[in-house]
Amino acid sequence: MILSINPFNPQPRLISRVVECLKQGGVIAYPTDTTYGIGCDIFNRKGVRQIFQLKQRDARKPFSFICTDLSDVATYAQVSNFAFKTMKRQLPGPYTFVLEATRIVPDLLITKQKTVGVRIPDNPIAMAIVRELGHPLVTTSANLSGEEPSHDPQVIEERFGHMLDLVIDGGILLGEPSTVISLIDDRLEVLRQGSGETSWIEKR
Repeated sequence: MILSINPFNPQPRLISRVVECLKQGGVIAYPTDTTYGIGCDIFNRKGVRQIFQLKQRDARKPFSFICTDLSDVATYAQVSNFAFKTMKRQLPGPYTFVLEATRIVPDLLITKQKTVGVRIPDNPIAMAIVRELGHPLVTTSANLSGEEPSHDPQVIEERFGHMLDLVIDGGILLGEPSTVISLIDDRLEVLRQGSGETSWIEKR
């Protein structure tokens, strides 16, 4: 089912409808500041497993998740002063930062190295959902692993609708996936180049 939401000024009643779906264990497709994401409440194990199945992705490669702000990030990841200052300069924005996980994070979202990927996207719809939900939202691009992300919610509905409870239409998105940067041990390492530019790392 496709639900159209204003991408600049999300209607509160529609956001509430999405959040109610998530609280009931739903899996959704939604816009970010890069591409469309597929996600669920991070504490919904059934939903997370369903996304692994939808993506046809190795369970040893966990998904990242969206937080509301840096204080929220600090609940789910170990944030040093260096990491805080780095993320504060770049977020919200098209980056996924890899940090050491805290114990509250479900095992399905932690790597063998006990790390997690966190995002704060510059997208009103995604942020409104996470704020009202009260928990981080799983985020992974709307595509099969190894394929190009889908930019059109109509295409996402046609391809994955049978495995999704809602597809949020926030317009066509033509971005690349986020840039992934590790902040482990206070060292900056680009793990994947994506939408977020990285020239600021070289200037440090």
